[in-house]
Amino acid sequence: MSDKPVFPPDRLDTQGAVAGETLDVAQLPSYVFGARGIMWWGTMGVVAIEGTVFAMAIATYFYLRTNGDTWPMGVPAPDLRWGVLNTLIMLASLLPNHWTLHRAKAHDLGRVRGGMLVCLVMGAAFILVRVFEFRTLNVSWDSNAYGSIVWMLLGLHTVHLLTDFGDTLVLYVLMLTGPLEGRRFVDVAENAEYWDFVVLAWLPVFATIYIAPRF
Repeated sequence: MSDKPVFPPDRLDTQGAVAGETLDVAQLPSYVFGARGIMWWGTMGVVAIEGTVFAMAIATYFYLRTNGDTWPMGVPAPDLRWGVLNTLIMLASLLPNHWTLHRAKAHDLGRVRGGMLVCLVMGAAFILVRVFEFRTLNVSWDSNAYGSIVWMLLGLHTVHLLTDFGDTLVLYVLMLTGPLEGRRFVDVAENAEYWDFVVLAWLPVFATIYIAPRF
């Protein structure tokens, strides 16, 4: 499409600039994908901060466990059914997510729209299943220390689910209505990479909430 930038040649002749002539940079792109762009570094910074928060929450869970006489405290472990289902859906979502990422880098607007729509449908499914997860934890958030940390872990990840779903929805609307600036494809790519983090962060959280109480 017309939004696709024309990248400069691999090597630029700068001898003219040394001789006092002006170097023409009109063909340089106004945006880039990956580690050369400020948006990528911003996203990785957020991932580093939020990953640390998840690690601290999981460490708190096991600290409380070592100080409890029984674990879980007077309640059965959370039901596995909905947690396993959500894990399978999340892992499956990586396929359309990565497909959309590559289509964004190719500036393929039609397929980007289709991929984002699939991601939104799957995102809605995650959120719906998450409701059932909360209902089958078998403990309230204010029952005891075990209930508080389990609800905090699941709630923390749910905030990330809702945030990324909202971000994807906004980007999808922009890709439908415009303005269709080239940097919007960078936004789609960064959003897809952030979703990878949301999925990967869920795996240790799932193991902590659902598997650890059974050992």
